[in-house]
Formats: sequence, structure tokens, C-alpha cells
Amino acid sequence: MNKDRKSMLRDAVVLFAITLIAGLILGGVYQVTKEPIAAQKEKARQEACREVFAEAASFEAVDSQAGEGAEYRTPRDGDWAERGYGGVDIGEVMRAADAGGGSLGYVITVTAHEGYGGDIQFMMGVREDGTLNGISLLSISETAGLGMRAEEVLKPQFAGRGEESFFYGKSGAAPAGGGAAAGTVTAGGTGQIDAITGATITTSAIVDGVNAGLYYFRSVLAEGGNSNG
Repeated sequence: MNKDRKSMLRDAVVLFAITLIAGLILGGVYQVTKEPIAAQKEKARQEACREVFAEAASFEAVDSQAGEGAEYRTPRDGDWAERGYGGVDIGEVMRAADAGGGSLGYVITVTAHEGYGGDIQFMMGVREDGTLNGISLLSISETAGLGMRAEEVLKPQFAGRGEESFFYGKSGAAPAGGGAAAGTVTAGGTGQIDAITGATITTSAIVDGVNAGLYYFRSVLAEGGNSNG
């Protein structure tokens, strides 16, 4: 019995030592890689900002009424849900500035939770006059050959658009019905986005996300907008 106890105690000590050493090694690796990983993320974020606001000289994070450091800044009033944006969240907001520090507009991070394969996250650049510069996809996990074609099919269609909101459909089709996806056709253009063939859910999620971002810009960020949306 004594031998068995000594053996068990020895095994426990050895296991504890291995666990401790492994923990110290992992902790050391984390400390070594933490800053490079953070720097790489910041670089990717800056590149995404410049993709939707190429003329900006700098980008500065904007605090919102949701509170500094909040993961999402989405207005939680009834109007947000009534407009069909319940499946969309607004994340980090960056102010795009020129070389003199003057505001050119905003870069808004949007997460659409109703993609076919889960969350779709993108940045969108909006000028002070409400013109949409375009979008930059950050993460998307849709079906290969269908929803994953958002980069080539949907993304180019949002560049340089002056509409307040968009609807999607087949090329040349008119908006059918209401809801966020149908959007609002404004004098600035048709507001139409040609859907990805066979990927209506992906198209709807991105269009809803863009519409939500534009509404957030008008109701929260634009001069004269209120803080509640």
C-alpha cells in the first residue's frame, strides 16, 4: 500500500510539474506573440478603413452613447427593430479625417447576424453628405460558390452610391413588398442591388446590414442626428 501511495504521489507531482511548465510556456508564448498579433490586427483594420476611405489621412475611434468600449453601439429603441434591423449590430465607429484633421465622414463596422453561414462582418465608409463609398468584408462564412461570391458580386455594387437605402432583386427588377430588404428608392438613384444567384439569404443579410449602417449614420452620427437613433 505504501508503494502504491508513493507511486500515486509521484505521478501527481510529475503531472503537476508538467502542467505548470506547460502553462508557463504558453504564458510566455502569449506574451511574445501578443503585441505582433495586435499590430497585425490593427494593420488589417487600417487597411480595411483605407479601402472604404482611400482619401483619408487618418482614422480615429469615435465613442458613442452606448458607452466607451462597448462591443456594439446599436440603438436599442423600438424604431431600430421596426425598420427590420433586429439582426444587425453596429460595432466600432471610426472618424475619417483629412490631413488637416477635418472630418470627411465615418467608417462603420457592421455585423449582420442572419447570414446563411452565420455572422457577416464588414466595414462601410460613409461621407459627411451620406454618400456610401463602399464596403470591405472582414469575415464571412457562406457557401462556397454561392454566398462566398459576395466579394465579387455584391461589394462592387455599393461603391459611390448616394441612396439612403437599398433593395435587392434580379437585374432590372423592381422592389417587391416592404421590409428592410426592399429598402427605399430615393432620388439619388434606383437603390437596387443585384442579388447573388442562389444566395438570397447572404444578399439579404448584407443589404440589411448596409441599410442599418446608413440609418445609424443619419440618426446618430450625422450633424443634427439624435443619440438614440
